[in-house]
Amino acid sequence: MRRLVIEQTEMFPHFIGSWDIEPVTMCEDLVEFFEDNSAYHRIGQAGDGAQNDGVKKSTDMTIRPSDVSLSSHVTVRTYIDSLFACYKDYLTIWPFLGQTLPEVEIGSFNIQRYHTGEHFQRVHAERHSIYTLHRVLAWMTYLNDVEDGGATFFPHYDLKIKPERGKTLIWPADWTHAHCGEVVGSGSKYVITGWMHFPT
Repeated sequence: MRRLVIEQTEMFPHFIGSWDIEPVTMCEDLVEFFEDNSAYHRIGQAGDGAQNDGVKKSTDMTIRPSDVSLSSHVTVRTYIDSLFACYKDYLTIWPFLGQTLPEVEIGSFNIQRYHTGEHFQRVHAERHSIYTLHRVLAWMTYLNDVEDGGATFFPHYDLKIKPERGKTLIWPADWTHAHCGEVVGSGSKYVITGWMHFPT
């Protein structure tokens, strides 16, 4: 067997969309919402559902789709509306996706807190098993600025993204977009993150 090299053009996209979500003040509201609901916090788990501090160390709060309509979740609902605007713009960048995925659903998603020394260091993808095949896109918004560590790294593209309040990412869920999170060197890092999938 001999590997062949197909010539690349200057167009070599990474398919990661990024926006400053608006209004950015909702980021503080989401952090406050997270902290005010500590009864729903749990130790973060990796994609296999196991707790492993060597892989992921965080505090997570899961929000189910049915929760979004609760009067206590107005801030979350406002966020989802803003996220949807980002998704619609993503479709203008990649119009073929709009033909195949004109509507999406969002399942349960998480708000996560990483304190100093915490991380999701293992390189992973968001569609990685028979149980996650329905995921098409992943999304995440950084809820605060992190000056020391905490970046999201996409090794296939040698791309490191610094956490900045309101910065929102949407990217393909597959192995092509494997990524990891740097250890938070100081302070805390808050994100809200989840997946978009085909309607059921």
